[in-house]
Amino acid sequence: MSSVRQRCGAHLSADGRMEWRVWAPYAKTVDLIVIDGAARRVEAMTAEPHGYFCFRGGSASHGQQYAYSLDKGPDRADPASRWQPNGVTQPSAIVLPSRFQWTDDRWEGIARDQLVFYEVHVGTFTAEGTFDAIIPRLPSLRQLGVTALELMPVGEFPGTRNWGYDGVYPFAPHHSYGGPEGLQRLVNACHEQGLACVLDVVYNHFGPEGSVQYEFGPYFTDHYKTPWGRAVNFDGPGSEGVRGYVIENVRMWISDYHIDGLRLDAVHAIYDFGATHLLKEIKQAATEAAEERKFPAYVVAESDLNDVRILLREDQGGYELDAQWSDDFHHTVHALLTGERQGYYSDYGTPEQLSAVLEKTFAIDGCFSRHRNRCHGAPAAGLPGDRFIGSIQNHDQVGNRAGGERLSHLLPPPLQRLAAAFLLLAPHLPLLFMGEEYGEARPFQFFCSFEGEELIEAVRKGRRREFEAFHTSDAHVTDPQDPSTFDQSRLTWRWEEVPHQAGLRRLYTDLLEARRVWPAMRNYAERLSRLHRGADGAVVLELVRGGTKAAGEHTIQAFFNHT
Repeated sequence: MSSVRQRCGAHLSADGRMEWRVWAPYAKTVDLIVIDGAARRVEAMTAEPHGYFCFRGGSASHGQQYAYSLDKGPDRADPASRWQPNGVTQPSAIVLPSRFQWTDDRWEGIARDQLVFYEVHVGTFTAEGTFDAIIPRLPSLRQLGVTALELMPVGEFPGTRNWGYDGVYPFAPHHSYGGPEGLQRLVNACHEQGLACVLDVVYNHFGPEGSVQYEFGPYFTDHYKTPWGRAVNFDGPGSEGVRGYVIENVRMWISDYHIDGLRLDAVHAIYDFGATHLLKEIKQAATEAAEERKFPAYVVAESDLNDVRILLREDQGGYELDAQWSDDFHHTVHALLTGERQGYYSDYGTPEQLSAVLEKTFAIDGCFSRHRNRCHGAPAAGLPGDRFIGSIQNHDQVGNRAGGERLSHLLPPPLQRLAAAFLLLAPHLPLLFMGEEYGEARPFQFFCSFEGEELIEAVRKGRRREFEAFHTSDAHVTDPQDPSTFDQSRLTWRWEEVPHQAGLRRLYTDLLEARRVWPAMRNYAERLSRLHRGADGAVVLELVRGGTKAAGEHTIQAFFNHT
């Protein structure tokens, strides 16, 4: 950690006393307000170098509420709060993570080439919408063949209905999901079931409602813009405090919650032109924290740049992240099977592109992109397929449709099965979106529960603008603020009584078993894809996994016909 950075939040110090520290360079004085019902104890905090303020003293219990007052102003929650038990506008609470009794001492993690991700939104995965309610479903996921539960962001956000990308307290597991101890119980249960637990984290912006960071210090910059709000200051004056805030967040998830990996949201919107990119620091911090825990912790990036620099070794100018999402795989399969060509799908949809993504990862690898009206991307530099994560459905690609339609709405059962085969036989790490394995009939829609009327209306208008490129009428765009939008997005968890849904789940189970036991399916480096065209116009795609270089190696050949 840089010498100008300090650990923030409320913690037990080595001598057993509580220690509160906050980075507040905008303030001249900071008071700690310790709250006990109607009683308030005010303690003046001591100024430290580089804008930090600290108070040490006394004992405090798990759940003790507190707040800060900047320059004798109103109470403000801790920007590094570990727990917001009553929401974003209320005081913070102390978390003592060592209280939890972990039983995962024998957990060794999952090898990268065995990762099968299953993306979950906590609030809609079960009727209860909590961490604890997920636990009884874990055996079913393990039976399916999943090896890693991937949670959409859980940091405290406004209200109780949100995808999680509008979070404003990134250290605090959401109170409605079960808070810090609920997340610890879920991760512990995952490890007992032999499942890794990966967490989606958001470092490129803060949500539009409930944020206090701007009052404390230069967390934001106007030098860059993001589609979701002000960019975070990672390379301007005062940025060391912001970088330290993020790096401490990385360490916390792995150390205090035993998280097995982090999925970094939209790294193309993490702007850093300093000498050491933040992504490199994140990877280093994750590796160090994981070594202390003695199991691997992967760092995965979402990026729409089609650029593998973030994966390359340091001596190649890279940041050494473990893997990145491949939008090209999703877009190519989706456009080919659905026939959609609006918006960004205008660049995709040919059998040749599907062959390219199976063999070379990217379809748009430096060529001209009609959607962007410029050349885009670069070749994948021969990196093996287990450095990339493919999906045929995920929260973005389903939820950012006007009605949140899943493939079960867009494709007949035979093409749903074909899409599943593309995903699970392809030479990359697969990601399933919750309910995909049985063709969940309910949509997954964009939802939120903001309080400010101006913001609510701005979000509604913004959603309608998003779909102009897809020629969608306003009547077909669901209202994200309507509670029914959230309710309609909950999984049914029903498939046994519908033959094609039960059959689809069996197909997923069988193909995931094949990935586990067939050696060629773990060969991500050797892959060959080619097209065969018949006289009748039929196009058959041949995919070869393994054995393309040496005789006697394990080989799998798969043939796909979508015509």
